[in-house]
Amino acid sequence: QVQLVESGGGLVQAGGSLRLSCAASGMIFKINDMAWYRQTPGKQRELVASITSGGSTKYADSVKGRFTISRDNAKNTVYLQMNSLKPEDTAVYSCNAEAVRYSSPYYPLKYWGQGTQVTVSS
Repeated sequence: QVQLVESGGGLVQAGGSLRLSCAASGMIFKINDMAWYRQTPGKQRELVASITSGGSTKYADSVKGRFTISRDNAKNTVYLQMNSLKPEDTAVYSCNAEAVRYSSPYYPLKYWGQGTQVTVSS
């Protein structure tokens, strides 16, 4: 089993900052790509940012220059530093990780965190 545990969500005012964390646990051989998604009711899930095992990053245009994704491979943790938050950033943020289990080294699977609410007030 692989589990992703998220933390760091909450309520902030526009212009504020939050740092989301998501730690993977379980019998993990390695973690490939990791990413943060967000979704609001009635909207499709949006890929916010992703980071490869080598540290290459990509961002949605809407968050470029404001959000930073990073990872600590020793802790199997991915972070999302969110600065200059806007009301439109309000969403449930979920982390995703492609992990290779010891039990299935040739069959990586994508796992999801429980999701954490980020609310930005104006």
